[in-house]
Amino acid sequence: MELLIMLSIVLGIILLFGIFVVQQQNVAVIERLGKFARIAYPGLNFIIPIIERKADFLSLRIQQLDVPVETKTQDNVFVKIKVAVQFQVMEGKIYEACYKLFSPAEQIEAFVFDVVRAKVPNIDLDDLFAKKDEIAENVKNELSEIMESFGYEIIKALVTDIEPNENVKNAMNEINTAQRLRVAANERAEAEKIIRVKQAEGEAEANILHGQGIAGQRKAIIEGLGGSLEELKKNSPDLDSTNIMSTILAIQYFDMLREIGADSKTNTLFVSHSPNQAINIRDQMLESILAANYAIDKPKKK
Repeated sequence: MELLIMLSIVLGIILLFGIFVVQQQNVAVIERLGKFARIAYPGLNFIIPIIERKADFLSLRIQQLDVPVETKTQDNVFVKIKVAVQFQVMEGKIYEACYKLFSPAEQIEAFVFDVVRAKVPNIDLDDLFAKKDEIAENVKNELSEIMESFGYEIIKALVTDIEPNENVKNAMNEINTAQRLRVAANERAEAEKIIRVKQAEGEAEANILHGQGIAGQRKAIIEGLGGSLEELKKNSPDLDSTNIMSTILAIQYFDMLREIGADSKTNTLFVSHSPNQAINIRDQMLESILAANYAIDKPKKK
């Protein structure tokens, strides 16, 4: 009876301390008397109390390590670069991941420092932002070659942030602002130039049309005067050209007065004069016509 009780107690201790559960995407490393024995996978597992123990738990999930690195560029600008390394334990190399590296995070961090500080000093600050993918690829290749032998797979390396010194950032912003203002000024000047050219073209076209209108108006007046002259000659054959011209000028003179008086918005000041002044205008026009004809005919006589 006492033996049965002792066996029950031992069995209870074994069940209490020997049964354990491993969560999904995790593994447990089991040691027997200090030596690696086996790997316990997700689910219900059993160990022999006192003889065996759970040496370590490893996660098979993808993990991320952010590594900040401060270094100098080729043009002597100090920058802070943040590199994010994504890695995971290789399922086929759990033993290596558990026993070959004491601190995988520190090992990865050391390699990231080495690669970044070897690459960035050969790149100017302006080119650094464009070449961040190249830096990340170099980090991934370097880490993959080394960490695979330790049981870790490098999934991805990303340069997530590049932060120059505060004074350098302010200077870069000022340069960028000045460049944008210069471009804006050039665009504004070009727009004003286009507006002025278009205005000049419009004024030129308006002047051409105005001149065509005046020419057409004068042509119509001349044709109208010619028609009036023919009518006067036909109706009054006794009138000579001088009297006909006087009559036409008098008609034009009274038409002009009527048009000025019909416009209520026009303020006109009349100087003392008489209708006989139209005769003086006629005489001046006739003298001009005769002088022009004489100037044309004179070379022919020579």
